[in-house]
Amino acid sequence: MSTAEQLKDHFYYADYCQWPEDERWELIEGTAYAMNAPLRIHQEIVFELAGQVRNYLQGKSCKGYVAPFDVRLPQKDEADDQIDTVVQPDLLVVCDQSKLDRKGCRGAPDWIVEILSPSTAVKDMGAKRMLYQQHGVREYWIIHPVEQWVMIYCLNEEGIYDLPSVSSLEESISVSIFENLNIEWEFLK
Repeated sequence: MSTAEQLKDHFYYADYCQWPEDERWELIEGTAYAMNAPLRIHQEIVFELAGQVRNYLQGKSCKGYVAPFDVRLPQKDEADDQIDTVVQPDLLVVCDQSKLDRKGCRGAPDWIVEILSPSTAVKDMGAKRMLYQQHGVREYWIIHPVEQWVMIYCLNEEGIYDLPSVSSLEESISVSIFENLNIEWEFLK
């Protein structure tokens, strides 16, 4: 991002697409957030989760992805260039194929997993949680890789996240929106 761009106070997907490809950014309601390289444990968890999810999704219509993968979250029907929210969840699953295009995903994935990093924890637990609820992400997991717990938010019929459940990464954890998808954590031991 150029110095001139850093002076702007509101960004859109059109701006985001012009930034250097070797930099990772997210936009939340027009505010740009730089993304740092994650810790090794973060990447181990992403790698293992992706493998388990990939195996589960074989032969199913849903598709899974890992970051970097752009998820554009429009407010209404605005053109892509005018979208001011673009996130890169650590892992996501999309079941509505019409949301997928060559750029990534336009609209809410069904399941999002964010693995906390020191630089993103507050954003993941606050702004992103509210953002994912607002856009209708059916299930949202926040994983703390060091303390080894997961906080799970599920969207209720009113479109609001119920109080989260918190589980230790020492036990198998079910993904509530997918039948028979249980995440195992032995790799952390």
